[in-house]
Amino acid sequence: MFVSSNSDEDLPEAPIPEELQALTRAPEQPVQEPLQTPYVNWLFVDLNSYFASVEQQVRPELRGRPVGVVPALVDTTCCIAASYEAKAFGVRTGTIVADAKKLCPEIVLVEGRHELYRDYHHKIVEAVESCVPVTAVCSIDEMACRLMGRERPLRAALEIGISVKKRIRERVGECLRSSVGLATNRYLAKVASDMEKPDGLVALPLDILPEALRQLSLRDLPGIGARTEKRLNEKGIRTMDDLLALDGEQAGQVWGSVWGERLWHWLRGEDFEMAESEHMKSLSHQHVLAPEMRTAEKAYAVTHKLLHKAAMRLRANGLWAGSIGLAIGFAVPRGEKRPVSTYGVPSRGWHAGLRLAECQDNATLIAALRKLWESRPSGNDFDQPYFVGVTLGELIPDRLHTLNLFDALDGEQRRTRLLAAMDALNNKYGLSTLAPATMLAAYKAAPTRIAFHSIPDLF
Repeated sequence: MFVSSNSDEDLPEAPIPEELQALTRAPEQPVQEPLQTPYVNWLFVDLNSYFASVEQQVRPELRGRPVGVVPALVDTTCCIAASYEAKAFGVRTGTIVADAKKLCPEIVLVEGRHELYRDYHHKIVEAVESCVPVTAVCSIDEMACRLMGRERPLRAALEIGISVKKRIRERVGECLRSSVGLATNRYLAKVASDMEKPDGLVALPLDILPEALRQLSLRDLPGIGARTEKRLNEKGIRTMDDLLALDGEQAGQVWGSVWGERLWHWLRGEDFEMAESEHMKSLSHQHVLAPEMRTAEKAYAVTHKLLHKAAMRLRANGLWAGSIGLAIGFAVPRGEKRPVSTYGVPSRGWHAGLRLAECQDNATLIAALRKLWESRPSGNDFDQPYFVGVTLGELIPDRLHTLNLFDALDGEQRRTRLLAAMDALNNKYGLSTLAPATMLAAYKAAPTRIAFHSIPDLF
């Protein structure tokens, strides 16, 4: 069996070594332990029902009650978080609000507050770092810590995990429960953190790894969703035994990419970081329009704001875009036989894209967006947009960017400095401090949303 704990009492209390309390960290070196001593390299922290737990922390009247956090208080949107009291009734992230009310008539719906969740995130990072330094913030409610030296033996790592969980409750709030995973690589530590929720502590050292993994389903692995699972099933891979039976080359062929080979190594406990050449391949923002915003003019203003946010993220990550995409969902009368969207709206969708010379400046991106917007369908069937989304794709990092043949180097450098100054002001004083005039109508139309795969202080 895998090593796990759902409460602090499962393991005898033991003082944390002075080296951990002082946070002195010697360079990575072989641990002077017998070879058979289990060890781990990573500790992964996952906050349980994070947004709902923060709401219960700041509003005591919500504690013990089913809570759903939503982007807007309308029945057509979906829950972006649910408390464990709501999950007991079948309400999950992505559940349409109207369905959530049917599943749990007593559910309390709360409009999400990004600034509050961001502030609590920083408190949580500080609490974790009082026990062990945070190596990577994976999302607003997840972080990974590389263990070093005397922290790596399993017993010491478990003590650190217990300390992390206690410190979050003591310094941030009693409602903030977390699940901690320990393993030899970051991927498996994430898997371990998902194995017992809420408030779990699970370790996957090498000696129990194959047996523990066989207890999981394919969907328990990060990166395998419904579509990937279907594709794997079509290739005869239906269980973890089937997946583990592949060799590295076969795994690469099944996925059709290097990711399959990486997964094969991760599932065997190997610890390696992404190559330096790896970077984000695309980024996007999308928004479901409130009923009063479902006109062409206001929808374009919202789309403009989404592009503004995406461009700031692009520059913040040192990336250049080679393409831009626009997606629009148009609402149709409920009597028509049209597919119902994820948001519960009968709709028809449209999307288009353009190739770009490598760019990251607002002027080029806005011109491309306007061209895409003008190419959208027209007529009575397309006069009520309810959803818009912008995607920047074919991204490349600064070090691989080549100067446009028609741009002088000094001209591009001046634009880069100007954009950096604008982004710094927007970062300090708010997204709309410096923005295109066409975005003014959308100032309150597309409020900040939480990005689950990054901590966007800019947004």
